[in-house]
Amino acid sequence: MTRRAVVAGTFYEGTRDRLGTQVAHLLTPDVTPEEVIGVVVPHAGYVYSGRVAGAVYSRVAWPESWVILGPNHTGQGLDASIMTSGEWETPLGPVQIDGELGRAILSHSSVLGEDALAHAREHSIEVQLPFLQIRGEPFCFVPISLYRHEYAVCQEVGQALAAGIRQVGKRVVLVASTDMSHYVSRTEAAAKDRKALDAILALDPEGLHRVVRREGISMCGFHATVAMLVAAKALGATSAELVKYTDSGEVTGDTSEVVAYAGLIIR
Repeated sequence: MTRRAVVAGTFYEGTRDRLGTQVAHLLTPDVTPEEVIGVVVPHAGYVYSGRVAGAVYSRVAWPESWVILGPNHTGQGLDASIMTSGEWETPLGPVQIDGELGRAILSHSSVLGEDALAHAREHSIEVQLPFLQIRGEPFCFVPISLYRHEYAVCQEVGQALAAGIRQVGKRVVLVASTDMSHYVSRTEAAAKDRKALDAILALDPEGLHRVVRREGISMCGFHATVAMLVAAKALGATSAELVKYTDSGEVTGDTSEVVAYAGLIIR
């Protein structure tokens, strides 16, 4: 099946030429890509969070495949969904799903289910693809959409990711798609997000899950980030770096109610 773009023309430019130009301007020039295990990137409209995502992707050496985990904002479909066949389209063209890797991950999970409905209207994974397509190098990916938030679910998904990646033997980069605090003041967002970021930088998935729930941090993809961290640690991650943090107030000028964005790399 072909999953059509649903936020082209809203979250990002809707034509090939305009989107290519937009993404190219969001990348950071003159940086040397490095091999990473995972990244954390935002998924808002490019005008708000694109420079954060671009700064992260500019730092990543090209892998054989990608796994992109995002939250299920719509509530449609399965609570923990994976697609293992088909392609996704953006204005820059189609992207093939890595069926071999997807099936391997699914074979190690009792939580994930094959499901396209959860992905049909969800933007958090779609908006990552143009940043990969603009590099002009062949790639495929596996999309995973999570609605369930329990730590045991995140842990199981992360363990399945690591097991599947080991099974196929490919070099894979894990992407956790998330925005940070939503619709609070810049001061509150920065204070709360610092606690979540400290847990990510410590490579502490359980600590991240705990602090988000305890402090009421409105980090929409925290469960995707927790699962990514579980997998990254199982695959040998030893350090993390905050690449960029900002909020929507930088664009709107309104700091009384912002959405915040962070970009990190996991080595």
